[in-house]
Amino acid sequence: MKSELFTPENLEIADGQRFALQNSRMLRVSLGPDVLAVKGAMVAFQGQVRFDHEKSGSMAKLLKKVVTSEDIPLMRVSGQGEVFFAQEAGHVHLITLEGDGISVNGRNLLAFDATMEWDINRVRGAGMMAGGLFNTTVRGAGTVALCTVGQPVVLDCSQQPTFVDVQAAVAWSSSLVPTVVSSMNMKSMLRGGSGEAFQYSFHGPGFVVVQPFEWVPPTANGGGKSGGPGGLIGDLLS
Repeated sequence: MKSELFTPENLEIADGQRFALQNSRMLRVSLGPDVLAVKGAMVAFQGQVRFDHEKSGSMAKLLKKVVTSEDIPLMRVSGQGEVFFAQEAGHVHLITLEGDGISVNGRNLLAFDATMEWDINRVRGAGMMAGGLFNTTVRGAGTVALCTVGQPVVLDCSQQPTFVDVQAAVAWSSSLVPTVVSSMNMKSMLRGGSGEAFQYSFHGPGFVVVQPFEWVPPTANGGGKSGGPGGLIGDLLS
């Protein structure tokens, strides 16, 4: 049988790395230690692999998942073999953490080493008008796989203030403490608004990753996976 389908770039890679890009839109993980991945992200696997629901790990974290829409449905992937992950043909990017951390929009998270710590955190200044905005922070030593819609840009926030649409922000250095600012004014609101109501404001040593796509904001009843409303209860988590 002959076909361009069987060209080397389409064949399974075998480079011995634990986390590797099969291609720009697919992640390949060689199991040994467990991996945590977003439910539904597995597209194929080889070997003896098991998938289990990953619990929150603490009542505090469970409460955050209940009252926010940053409800990351994680699964624990264990066993021996290779697992392939993807998310709606998005671009996959690997980040190696060396004891530091990264704050990730839940919709952009794909997988990470199970030995790493994770938690849900509220962005400062994201009150009810902003719908309540929450991100997932991953810390420790290991690899985090992100998935972006389109090719992202990485902005250095140390030189000058950086403002990013809250629905286009993918991830940022955990050392940064962004605030949510509003560009709304009464004249703009009376004329239907500008469509750019809220932005994250960053300034300090670190980076922010921005994708050329804006997620649809969650609905008032908590729809959507990230950046969702915490409402009055969410204010208790700030």
